[in-house]
Amino acid sequence: MSDQPSHPQPPEDVLEIGASAQFAALAHPLRQRLLFALGQRPATTSRLAAQLDAKKGNVAHHLKVLREAGLVHVAETRQVRGGTEQYYQRTARRMVVAEPQAAGTAAMFAAVAQELDRSPVEPHLTLRHLRLSPARARQLGDALTELVDEAAEDADDEPVHGVLVTLYQQSGPTGTGGSA
Repeated sequence: MSDQPSHPQPPEDVLEIGASAQFAALAHPLRQRLLFALGQRPATTSRLAAQLDAKKGNVAHHLKVLREAGLVHVAETRQVRGGTEQYYQRTARRMVVAEPQAAGTAAMFAAVAQELDRSPVEPHLTLRHLRLSPARARQLGDALTELVDEAAEDADDEPVHGVLVTLYQQSGPTGTGGSA
């Protein structure tokens, strides 16, 4: 018997990613996809494997890594014929990476690319470069965050849509010499 609650606890609103174990956990596309899939409601290993078209053993392994990193937790357990069924849930509704690391960012983009490839409808994907002062960049970042955070959700039977928002400053030229 487990000491887990019999009803799912609501996830925290925001989890700031900063520990090395969290970055290591984020550095795999399947773990990213698991976090995406767990964004709506708790799910079992079997349900996640079917939803993501992955092997149950792989899903179980990656859930263990995410759990050890504090990114998911067992929200509910149920007794079934063969034993105990665990329902996993993200620990936070939104995860913020304060200082992104290349491996985690690459895995996130790879996971998003897989999601885009599997989308049953044409996705909306835009990349635009803007010249902005630091104050205007902060203002745009705050507005984008507010837009996503305040978006109202429809009924549970409606399709799930992913939203990835990033605002970054491009690095300058990489040469070390003077101007040409």
